[in-house]
Amino acid sequence: MIKHHPHAALMQDYVEGKLPLSLSIAVSAHIELCPCCQQQADKLTAQTAMRSWRDTEVQTEPKSTAAEADFDLQANFDAMFADIVENETAEPLVHKPVEVTSVECKGTHYPLPRALRSFDSLNWYGLGKITRARLPLEEQEVRASLLHIDKHGSIPAHTHKGYELTLLIAGEFSDENGTYHAGDFIWLDASNHHTPETKEGCLCYTVSNAPLHFTQGVSQLLNGIGKVIY
Repeated sequence: MIKHHPHAALMQDYVEGKLPLSLSIAVSAHIELCPCCQQQADKLTAQTAMRSWRDTEVQTEPKSTAAEADFDLQANFDAMFADIVENETAEPLVHKPVEVTSVECKGTHYPLPRALRSFDSLNWYGLGKITRARLPLEEQEVRASLLHIDKHGSIPAHTHKGYELTLLIAGEFSDENGTYHAGDFIWLDASNHHTPETKEGCLCYTVSNAPLHFTQGVSQLLNGIGKVIY
């Protein structure tokens, strides 16, 4: 069961097209995996369209009253609905099934959400049970990646110098705050400290704008080259 979702402001920015591509991909993929957020996105889209039409009416007819604007808006909806109903008698559209694409990592194939299916030539780099493929989004300091952790793998204890978004695509992992499942949307920042580990293995989509800061053991030696490996 999905327990972690994008916050309201992030959903609103997604619907209005204000997010950078890296975050838009994450929200889109989460919405595909989460029926609850699908409904929320539909409602926000309808509300945003209503406001947009209302603003357009006000700009084009500044002297019209609010009642007249509401009447005109309703008339637009009525006309659109009538057009849809009229066209229902036309030849039905043939919807071709979406080809399910997947990514393979360490012998396991993972289906990808639609938002990630255009990245088909990724280069995977790994160390131990952790493997990463960077996405070519070119958003300055922001890094977007597919991250795979193999069975019984973990990432050393760390905090964050900036933000880190993790969308769990498949599998499971847990940390000091609980257990996460496919579809969970986890947003962390410098106030969070955790040690992710997985029993079954997992594939995640991650976005971060600064290196991790390792806090325990020999992994702290990696902090000196953090900008290279994040």
